[in-house]
Amino acid sequence: MSFQIKSGLFQFDFTDQHSILGVPIDADFNDIRKRYMQIARRLHADTCPFENPEEKKLANQFLSKLVSPAYNKFSKENDRKEYGILLNTLGKRVLQEQNKLHLQSEKAKQLLKASNFDEAYKNAVNELAEKQYESIYQSLEVIAQLSELNTIYVLKKQQQGGSVASTPVAAKPAASPPPSSTSKPPASSTPVSSAQSALAEQACRRAQVFMGSKNYAKATLELKDGLKADPKHSKTRALLGQCYFEQGQTTMAKLEIKKALELNPQEPIALEIQKKLDPAAMKSAAAKAQKADAKSTAQNKAAQSKADQNKKNDQGGGFFSNLFGGGKKK
Repeated sequence: MSFQIKSGLFQFDFTDQHSILGVPIDADFNDIRKRYMQIARRLHADTCPFENPEEKKLANQFLSKLVSPAYNKFSKENDRKEYGILLNTLGKRVLQEQNKLHLQSEKAKQLLKASNFDEAYKNAVNELAEKQYESIYQSLEVIAQLSELNTIYVLKKQQQGGSVASTPVAAKPAASPPPSSTSKPPASSTPVSSAQSALAEQACRRAQVFMGSKNYAKATLELKDGLKADPKHSKTRALLGQCYFEQGQTTMAKLEIKKALELNPQEPIALEIQKKLDPAAMKSAAAKAQKADAKSTAQNKAAQSKADQNKKNDQGGGFFSNLFGGGKKK
C-alpha cells in the first residue's frame, strides 16, 4: 500500500510526524512516547485486535513504515532539534503561501475561525486521535485531517510572531528524598512493557530473514531498531552479536554476546556464538577436562590395584597362619 498524503503539511513536501502519531505540535516527549506505545499495541501483529489477515498485514505496515519512523524522529535529542528547526522554517513558508491553502476537512475550517484557538486545536487533535487507528483503512484520511489542523496551528503561530515548535524534552524526574533505613532500595531497572518486548521480537524475526540470505548489514539495522524499543532483550543482543561475528567484527560481537548472557545466562544463540568466538578457551577447557579424566582413571586403577593386592595378602596370611599354627590356643 502506498502511504502518500497530499494535504496539510504534507503538501509542502514535509513529513508531518506529529499527525502520524496523533499528538499536538507542542506535545512534550513523554506524551509522544506514551502515544507511540498506545499505537504500537494497537498495530503490532501480536497485540492488534484485527482478525482479518489483510488488516493485520496493513496494520503492521503502518507500524513499521509510518509510526515507528515518526517516533524515532523524536527519540533522539539531535533529531528532535533538527525536526523543530525544519518545522519553524516551514511555518514561514506556510505564512507566505497562506492564500494557496485549500482546507478539505470541516474541523480545520472551524479551527481557523475559533476564538480560543489553543484549546480548540488540542481538543480537535485529541478527538481525531481517538479514532485514528480504529479502522486501518481510514487511518490515512485521519492523518491528513490531523495535518490540516497542524497547518492551521503553524499558520496562527507565525501570524502571532511566535516560534512554531520547541524541542520536545522528557520531563525531569522529581528529586528523590534521602534514603532511610526503612525504605526499600529502588528497582535496578525500568520494567519493560509487553509491547516493547513484542517490537524487539518482531525486529528479531525480520533480522533472521535477512540473516538467512546473509544480508547481515540490513539485519544489523533491524536489530538496532529492536533495541531502541527494548534495550534489555537478550535474543536481540545475541543476534546482533552473531551479525557482528559473521561480518568479522569480533570485538563488537564479544561485547553484544557478553550483554546477552548478562541478561540471560541461558540464551542459546549467545552460548553458541560464544563457543565460536573463543575456540582457544574451549580447546583449553576440553584439554583440561581430558587431563582430569585421565588422572581420575589412573587414580582409580591404582586404588583398584592396591585393593587387589591387600585382598591377596589377606588370603595368603590366613593360609600360612593355619599351616604353621600361628594362632594362639586358648
